[in-house]
Amino acid sequence: MASTIHFELVTPERLMVSEVVDEVTAPGFLGEFGVLPEHTYFLTILSIGVMSYRVGGETFKIALGGGFAEVTPEKVVIMADVAERAEEIDRERARQAFERAETAVKELSLDDHTYQKAYAALQRAMVRMAAAD
Repeated sequence: MASTIHFELVTPERLMVSEVVDEVTAPGFLGEFGVLPEHTYFLTILSIGVMSYRVGGETFKIALGGGFAEVTPEKVVIMADVAERAEEIDRERARQAFERAETAVKELSLDDHTYQKAYAALQRAMVRMAAAD
C-alpha cells in the first residue's frame, strides 16, 4: 500500500505545486473533501475556498478561486482559476479587500445584477484571510 501521492496544482499562469504528499484537502462544489494515497478515481468542480496539503508533519495552505480536481489512486491534479499560497498573501491588502467587498454587498439588494459579483469578491477576500492565518 502506497503511503504518499503525487500532487500538482496548476493555474493559468504557472505550475504552482508538484510534490509527493501525504494528503490533500480541497473545497469541492458539494463540500470539502480529502484525498489519501490509493483514493478512488474522482473528478469534481472546486469552489472558492482554502485547500491544504500535508507533507510529513507540515501542512501548507492555499487560497483557491475555484477550478477542477482530478484524483486517481496515484495522483491529484488541481486546475485552479486562481490560487495563492498563504505566504504570498498580503494580510493588510486582504483585510482591505474584505472590507470593500463587505460594504459593496451590504449596499446591494439580492435583485441587483451586480450582487453576485460583489458576493464572489467577498468570498475570495474571506478565503485569502483564512489561508493567511
